[in-house]
Amino acid sequence: MKSFISRCLPLLLVSLLTSTAFNVAHAADDELPVDDLVSAFRNLDQSISRGQLQQAESQLASLRQRAAGDTRLEQYQRQLAENHLQQGQTALQGGDLNGASASLGKARNLLPAATALTSSLDNAIAKARAAELAAAEQAQQAAKQAAAKQAAAKAEQARQQKLAAERAAAQKKAAAALAASQVPVAPAKPQAQLIKPDAASSTISLALLDEQDSDGLRKLLDRVAADVVNFDCAVRIDVRQAKDYPWVAALLSARVKKLDPAFKLQLSQALNAEQVPQLLLTPKS
Repeated sequence: MKSFISRCLPLLLVSLLTSTAFNVAHAADDELPVDDLVSAFRNLDQSISRGQLQQAESQLASLRQRAAGDTRLEQYQRQLAENHLQQGQTALQGGDLNGASASLGKARNLLPAATALTSSLDNAIAKARAAELAAAEQAQQAAKQAAAKQAAAKAEQARQQKLAAERAAAQKKAAAALAASQVPVAPAKPQAQLIKPDAASSTISLALLDEQDSDGLRKLLDRVAADVVNFDCAVRIDVRQAKDYPWVAALLSARVKKLDPAFKLQLSQALNAEQVPQLLLTPKS
């Protein structure tokens, strides 16, 4: 009996050691993937904590393939979506609407069914875009009003310049007309009735005196008086009888005075019984 036990004991020890070594080897093979998965989740968590969201998305995509069905995936997926939303909110506060919209899109891709989670940022972006559009429209309207105001100002300036030019032209025309009206106009040269103005003297017959034609004589002396006044003539009255001189002189003086009361008539007489009565008119200038 002791001999059998002595012979079997070494075999039992070898079998036991072999089995133990096999189990240890299999246990080691089973634990390595578990440790690697834990490390991968730990790296994902660290990437999210550091804000390295793009790297975290790559890590999450890798874990989905390696650990499909792991309940932790949904937790990290939600956490990553929340970080995208927070990043979008920060971008929105900084006025970066495109960056906010991009972050919102990434959050929706991670949690397409969680509309309640993304609605807040979605509404905020919509309001910001509406405000931006309203501000742009207001600025455009203000620019149009400014342009219209400027055009109106230019038109008014042109109108005022035109009115000023018209007033200046009218004033110039009026001044020219006034100057023309103040230029002394030379009196029209009188027309001689009986005398020759260029001659040194002119003789006018008084045959009507001999004929005793008083009316004809008066009409003749009207014309003589006009020449005397217009050409400033001295008059010599040649008569046959001395009594005829005063009568002829009075008739002529009355007519000269009627034409020009200030005219100083210069008269002289000559008696010649053999000569037909006449007047001799001599212009002084």
